[in-house]
Amino acid sequence: MVTLLDRIGLLVTNDPAHGGRLGEIRDAALLVDGERIGWVGPTAKAPAADVRVDCGGRTLLPGFVDSHAHLVFAGDRAAEFEARMSGRSYDVGGIASTVGATRSASEDLLRARAGALVAEMRAGGTTTVEIKSGYGLTVRDEARSLRVAAALTEETTYLGAHVVPREYAGRRDEYVALVAGEMLAACAPHARWVDVFCDRGAFDPEETREILTAGIAAGLGARLHAGQLAAGPGVRLGVELGAASVDHCTHLREEDVEALAGSDTVATLLPGAEFSTRSAYPDARRLLDAGACVALATDCNPGSSYTSSMSFCVALAVREMGMTPAEAVWAATAGGARALRRDDVGVLRVGARADLAVLDAPSYVHLAYRPGVPLVSGVWKDGRPVVGEGVPAVDPR
Repeated sequence: MVTLLDRIGLLVTNDPAHGGRLGEIRDAALLVDGERIGWVGPTAKAPAADVRVDCGGRTLLPGFVDSHAHLVFAGDRAAEFEARMSGRSYDVGGIASTVGATRSASEDLLRARAGALVAEMRAGGTTTVEIKSGYGLTVRDEARSLRVAAALTEETTYLGAHVVPREYAGRRDEYVALVAGEMLAACAPHARWVDVFCDRGAFDPEETREILTAGIAAGLGARLHAGQLAAGPGVRLGVELGAASVDHCTHLREEDVEALAGSDTVATLLPGAEFSTRSAYPDARRLLDAGACVALATDCNPGSSYTSSMSFCVALAVREMGMTPAEAVWAATAGGARALRRDDVGVLRVGARADLAVLDAPSYVHLAYRPGVPLVSGVWKDGRPVVGEGVPAVDPR
């Protein structure tokens, strides 16, 4: 089936061949051929197709690429959030409560909870999501978390090094050896990436290097949490090891910014975490002006950023982090794809996956201009509509 989407008021392609940062085309059309894009251009030059979809002047953009999410968990930390809003500061200790609930939950429950969050993300325009483990912290529970994640996405990340669990208090070396050894061996078949939380209260640079190096040797790509709670060597370590992304980047020294700007490691910013913890936001403007590649992601998790909305993160990035609407939309689509080292998503060009979001708005600017409003009215994944009734199809053209 070849489908033509035409009368697109504004098409964001992220393809520099069409000019500008977003490769915008007005009064555009897009041909979907199977799971891929077969043609992009002005409506007046559109080819014939089996089915025509009249987009009625709406805005179309690539589906959001959420490159940092923690979706496999059980339990609830609303009381922790309430206390934090009353003045208590955030630290990593609350992760232990989610670990306990996740270990006690059945795999069916974990699958249902994670699936519901993915469906929620899909309804908001997210077509690619990375899912981490990290709330099991035993060989059994990390492996089953990744099995659950792998049923929902290609982008799975082993995060056995989230925190040191309570039963290993005073035995950090043993836990690091487990994460880099037996646990890694059990989890690597279900993962594409390995990640470490390298920050105050979590893992130090030497532990991080040991775990990431072992993961890379096992065939996994490297990712890293760093700079959320304090500046430290984590960002530069990630760049040194060729990590695809270093995530959070809230607290950066000048040498961190220079390292990111001089590498192909993406700085993934997670403004939902700052919103939910009342912390200072990352300085996206500083990174962009230095020449670093910036992505946006939700960090969806039950403790410090319980949002699945990339639209919300775009609005926060524009309002609080010094990004223009165009920069924020690029970071939430093409930037996320870069953070996952993907060139088939986050862009609408010939040969790319036909993953796109339809906005009931004349421009992507409305994502920030109208925060909290559900502007995504339709979502296409792998060449077919998966969310919303969409706009009517006319067959034949």
